[in-house]
Amino acid sequence: MRHLIIYAHPNENSLNNHLLQTVIESLEKDNHETEIRDLNKIGFDPVFSLEDIQAQLAGQLSDDIKTEQHYILWAEQITFIYPIWWTGMPAIMKGYIDRVFSYGFAYRYDHGVQKGLLKCKKAVIINTHGKSHEEYERMGMDKALTLTSDNGIFLYSGFEIVQHFFFDKADKASPEEVEIWKEQIRNTYSQPVFNL
Repeated sequence: MRHLIIYAHPNENSLNNHLLQTVIESLEKDNHETEIRDLNKIGFDPVFSLEDIQAQLAGQLSDDIKTEQHYILWAEQITFIYPIWWTGMPAIMKGYIDRVFSYGFAYRYDHGVQKGLLKCKKAVIINTHGKSHEEYERMGMDKALTLTSDNGIFLYSGFEIVQHFFFDKADKASPEEVEIWKEQIRNTYSQPVFNL
């Protein structure tokens, strides 16, 4: 199957990069066609400018947005990998969503009813964060993150979310904990839904 990975972390030695490599290995093992969009490496411009807004209203898109939309349309399955910083996405990932998930591409309104246009695409989201699950639950941040990302972006755009990982205390994780997380990722990609 055709699998796109959209990745956002500037450090090649980061935990996120190790998790990215686990995803790549899992997909290659099962002979998936895989494309990786490392947003920092390709220098993706995250700024949703006035020119972008005007172009979208006119039905015209810049070449960089057309390229990313081409990859999304090509893919049957998409994995998003990014850390949680300041209780949200890194700016480059949020800017990717702002610019690429445009009206008429990711969603539209039919007679006032919102419609996600990226149906039939499966998504896995892999996040790391520094606080513990317990702290996030006490703060209500676990529900807030699910509401703003899963409901507000991915489900809104029509994705079927197969799995959303929140790997906690990531800055203090032991090698044993990281190996457990990697095994969870491997198990996810071995599910029949990814091997039709």
